[in-house]
Amino acid sequence: MAEPNYMLNIVGVFGFPVAENPTGVMQNAAFQVLGLNWLYLNFEVEAEHLGNAVLGMRAMNNFRGVNLTIPHKVAVLQYLDEIAPSAQVIGAVNTVRREGDRLIGENTDGKGFMRALGDDADIDAAGTHAVVLGAGGAARAIAVELALAGARHITIVNRSRERGETLVRLLAEKTPAQAAFVPWQGTYRVPEGTDLLINATSIGLFPNVEDAPDIDYDSITPGMIVCDVIPNPPNTPFLRRAAERGAITLDGLGMLVYQGAIAFKMWTGQEPSVEVMRRALAAEFGG
Repeated sequence: MAEPNYMLNIVGVFGFPVAENPTGVMQNAAFQVLGLNWLYLNFEVEAEHLGNAVLGMRAMNNFRGVNLTIPHKVAVLQYLDEIAPSAQVIGAVNTVRREGDRLIGENTDGKGFMRALGDDADIDAAGTHAVVLGAGGAARAIAVELALAGARHITIVNRSRERGETLVRLLAEKTPAQAAFVPWQGTYRVPEGTDLLINATSIGLFPNVEDAPDIDYDSITPGMIVCDVIPNPPNTPFLRRAAERGAITLDGLGMLVYQGAIAFKMWTGQEPSVEVMRRALAAEFGG
């Protein structure tokens, strides 16, 4: 008879606020299906207490890892023992995994997008021309991962010139990809020859579910890969309009699930069921 083990392995998210973060829904569903004695919890950590929270994590051997959300993705860097190469380029960490007594920072934001691109659309980013709408954290992570995967050219379209040009400089200095900034003034027309169009803004996120990026949708061509980072609702007006014009679409729910699946394996060493994770999140979102 096996010895009883009443110790849970803990993972979770540090952020402020975190009450509406649904990540635990999909992670706990995946733990349950595999019969793992693990639990994902939301931890409300204000900015001035992040260092103490990381120290607390270090002190508990069964605290196996953590996600970081606003406002901690950059501030956490100083408390870690190692930063993965792509996270170094991005300049932000959203996942911490534990190796013995060492805490290693990763960024799965862009990795989830890349896995959706490969697994769901069977697309290799190498040699592609991509247009990214936005220049915030999600845009930064996706653009870096695209560049590291061999994208030939990346256009950053953003209303803030400073933020857009900063991202383009980062890509030029840290990756082999060519990059250009285009100010988002009025309705943006997607240039001919674009392979990938990505909405990396929050336009269309619940509760503003009828909003869509201000682009010329007739400039979307059949066969173009059009992606939206918005997980709720998954089928955004942006994606619906693109599909009407013959585009292949990828939704943000899939990207969020793949981010979670990558973190799950980093923490547990096991592959989760992405189908179970997606169903759990879709049910939570009412889909």
